[in-house]
Amino acid sequence: MVETPLPTPTPLLSGVTIIDLSRVLAGPFCTMTLANMGARVIKVEIPGTGDDSRAFGPFADGKSLYFSAINCNKESIALNLKKDEDRAIFEKLLEKADVLVENYRPGTMEKLGYGWDTLHARYPHLIYGAASGFGDSGPYSKRAAYDMVVQGMGGIISLTGYPGGRPVRVGISIGDITAGLYLAIGLNGALFQRAATGVGSKIDVAMLDCQVAIMEDAITAYDKTGEVPGPHGTRHPSIAPFQAYKASDGYVVIAAGNDHLFNLTSQALEEPGLVTDPRFATNELRHENVDALEDEMEKALSKNTVAYWLDALTAKGVPAGPINDIPHMMADPQVQARHMVVSVQDKVAGEIKVAGNPVKVVGLPDAKTFSPPPQLDEHRAAILAQFVGSTEGAAE
Repeated sequence: MVETPLPTPTPLLSGVTIIDLSRVLAGPFCTMTLANMGARVIKVEIPGTGDDSRAFGPFADGKSLYFSAINCNKESIALNLKKDEDRAIFEKLLEKADVLVENYRPGTMEKLGYGWDTLHARYPHLIYGAASGFGDSGPYSKRAAYDMVVQGMGGIISLTGYPGGRPVRVGISIGDITAGLYLAIGLNGALFQRAATGVGSKIDVAMLDCQVAIMEDAITAYDKTGEVPGPHGTRHPSIAPFQAYKASDGYVVIAAGNDHLFNLTSQALEEPGLVTDPRFATNELRHENVDALEDEMEKALSKNTVAYWLDALTAKGVPAGPINDIPHMMADPQVQARHMVVSVQDKVAGEIKVAGNPVKVVGLPDAKTFSPPPQLDEHRAAILAQFVGSTEGAAE
């Protein structure tokens, strides 16, 4: 019997069109995620200036590398939504679009005449995704917010850094990025629901909500124990050994999450006394004696280099790794093998490198390059020809 070959997979969101009114990071990170999965993303930008992040440095030949990092695989058209002729074009886009994404402060779209109730009545198929600092409800709804604000309010800064030190921001804009990811998740769910019902829905994502959502066990632990969680440096709050340890020439991360892995760690470090020491007999005891455990492990690690210990730990099956800076991360063979840094040929900035797509589809070739980040209004003629049927209505 001859088996019929399975069809080659297509990009997950092939055929989905997204109208992207968002700017800077939370919304654009969401639409970048969706574009990397095959959606068509049309950025609708303010004539003259465009996305605010086009003005953020550093620059390459005048083009923002910040903007470029978040806006590959997208198209651009400039529209002034306060002008009747541009509003008419925008509404033609909405007629054929699947999703609208914006990250304005709540109430802004209503002032423009494009709030959810109005759009849902006119375009019942349209899915609406909104990211904001505090969402559509609650006493803070109309407040402005940036990443740093919600990092502080959401609790993550209270857990970051070292005990007794000054507050430390997470090194990337995790407030925006988590909101973008949760919005992408919600929009995919809305697309699934619409496939069954034919009707779109609104996804309302707040940056503060998302910071609370990623608190792991901090909320539950505090509620039941009354102990206020605090910063632990690189340590895990309840597992040991689980941190960065100093070797002779740098730091190595060792994450031994159970007694078996601790036994293997002691073998790799050539210190059998670690597992026979009564202070370290269980994870609970290791956690209680975490300072003493760190001292003993660093005595052993000081005898050799990070590379030596990584080989020894990996050979034993212990989860371990280096502390990479960005150049070392980009050169890592695992990162390269998974195409997690890709080259993009930009006609203004030349060759630039951006993060690859972490969503891999088995059977679908992995993208080794992306379409370059668009120039402002670059795709106007093609978009007007397809959605409006002419090239009239160009922004002045």
